[in-house]
Amino acid sequence: MSPSDTAAHPAQVLVVGAGPVGLSAAHELARHGVRVRLVDGAAGPATTSRALATHARTLETYDQMGVLDDLLARGQRVEHFTLHQNGRRLIRFDTDYSRLPTRFPFTLMVDQVITEEVLRDAAARHGVEIEWGVRIEEFEDLGGEGVLSRLVHADGRTETVRSDWLVGADGGHSVIRKQLGLKLEGESSETWLIADATVDCDLPKDSIHWMRTPTGTVMMVPFPEPGKWRLLDTAETSYGGDDAMVARRFSAKISTGTGRPAVVRTPSWVSVFTIQQRMIDRMRVGRVVLAGDAAHVHSPASGQGMNTGVQDAVNLSWKLATVLRGEAADSLLDTYGAERVPVGAELLRTTRMATMLVQLRSRRAAAGLRAAFTVLRSLPPLKGRIQRKIMGGMSALGLGYAAGPLAHDSPPSAGVRPGERVARVTAAGLAAGPAWQELVGELQRPEWLLLSFGEAPAETREDAFGPSVRIRTVNTQGPGALADPAGLLSEGLGAPAGTWLLIRPDGYLAARGTGSDSPSHALTALGIHPSRAVQPVN
Repeated sequence: MSPSDTAAHPAQVLVVGAGPVGLSAAHELARHGVRVRLVDGAAGPATTSRALATHARTLETYDQMGVLDDLLARGQRVEHFTLHQNGRRLIRFDTDYSRLPTRFPFTLMVDQVITEEVLRDAAARHGVEIEWGVRIEEFEDLGGEGVLSRLVHADGRTETVRSDWLVGADGGHSVIRKQLGLKLEGESSETWLIADATVDCDLPKDSIHWMRTPTGTVMMVPFPEPGKWRLLDTAETSYGGDDAMVARRFSAKISTGTGRPAVVRTPSWVSVFTIQQRMIDRMRVGRVVLAGDAAHVHSPASGQGMNTGVQDAVNLSWKLATVLRGEAADSLLDTYGAERVPVGAELLRTTRMATMLVQLRSRRAAAGLRAAFTVLRSLPPLKGRIQRKIMGGMSALGLGYAAGPLAHDSPPSAGVRPGERVARVTAAGLAAGPAWQELVGELQRPEWLLLSFGEAPAETREDAFGPSVRIRTVNTQGPGALADPAGLLSEGLGAPAGTWLLIRPDGYLAARGTGSDSPSHALTALGIHPSRAVQPVN
């Protein structure tokens, strides 16, 4: 490829892949003012079911993106996990977010087809239209001159385009990852069968149901549609296209496992797959970055794959936009992998354990589990600790970047610390505190936020930060002030009078200090210069 082949196109970033990850990246980049081109090799939107679970931190993220309201009404809230064995209910775990306050203390079950529809509409409102039937064939990283990509259209026409950056959100079989020579390291393990079907049963739909039977383990996850469930069989995975046989097999197992009659109707979709647990050790090579399944693939046991990919996209997008505005050197993009690769590694560890627990092949282990849960039911404090641990891992609310390069070294504090999420408020707390309501609204805007409890530092009154940093004060007079007379916001964030908090565009705290500390110094230490360009990018 050569620059002379390049067709004129205004895109600063070419995003490849229009699943939830690519759509989230394109939406957020456009929301930050970046010109985006989004292509996908498929002929059109997917129509078959895939990811279903959207966890609490992703719900918060969708709220920051401005798309959550369109999803909530179309999903099924799940707040329990019920275990059955050979006709008896062993135990029901409830959601416990008491140590991780959130406005969304549940998992939302919503078909990925719907999630993609909502994200497509949202991206379109920001001027991003998907080009279907356009696949990437090869690319060339030109270093400081950007990336040349050769695209092939559905009619066979080829096109070579230049962009400043290339984002690969093209899934587990990523063409971009393969051309970079990055190998997904890890293992493939068990083969499972999943089916989507209507089930006639009286099991509550606000719970996931796990059941152990003499012929293996089955799991049921509710869809929003009446009577529809996702069914998972970890033992008997033969299929051969006989949907009626699959329905009969599930009917027998669910009835045996729960002790309740169940009739499974003919599935609308059946898939047999081998679980992959793999990841790459870096997510950026030059002007090319990877996100989602292109960088890490996981067992579906805890429903984390799509959620993690969306978080990748949001983390990447504000950083890429900052570089493109000339407010940081491109080394800022190195922090993307530094923050997200450990997340992928931890997810591999936890999903490997979840996979073992879900399938539970050992009869001896199953007997031990039954005895353990019998004891656990009589020990509420211990059950509570287990519930909180489950929610902390599954919800991603406890995920943070305290060990990462963008957590500024700040004075010790009992409140929110650098690297932690700021939106730590319940729905009740939000309703009771107008200051919390305003802060949540501020987090929906795609800029940095300097929140000062009391008078803002003197340097901010000289407009030292430029338009990329908004300044809001708490319990002061004048424009931009947030009223917090009851001190709910101050208490929730651990920010007494005289404290300032510097919040990243993705809602994580970057730095905190008091009047004697300098927020502009903290930004500079992080490599961010919002009042001036570091090095304009093409």
